[in-house]
Amino acid sequence: MGGELLPPDEAGPDDVVLAWEGADVVAVRLPQLADSLDHILAAMERKRGVPLADLDRKAKQEVVRVLEARGAFSVRHGVETVASALGVSRFTVYNYLNRDKA
Repeated sequence: MGGELLPPDEAGPDDVVLAWEGADVVAVRLPQLADSLDHILAAMERKRGVPLADLDRKAKQEVVRVLEARGAFSVRHGVETVASALGVSRFTVYNYLNRDKA
């Protein structure tokens, strides 16, 4: 997901410090959620072996379902980011989301 390991003494307030037997060992800097979405989209593209924009409509709907389950649309500009990766409009992504709820 793009996290970064740091020495514990370089940890910031948003970093996670991991301890082992009472001693701080390493800090983990988690990426911003928007960066994570880019990583998720890239991983989905690698897994499928083709650009997401080249998928058929049914496959794109499945991608949107998976992304919704992973919280992709709670990220600011998540719909726009996904729409761009899929080569569709925001309206189409919203239609895919609403289709599942109907």
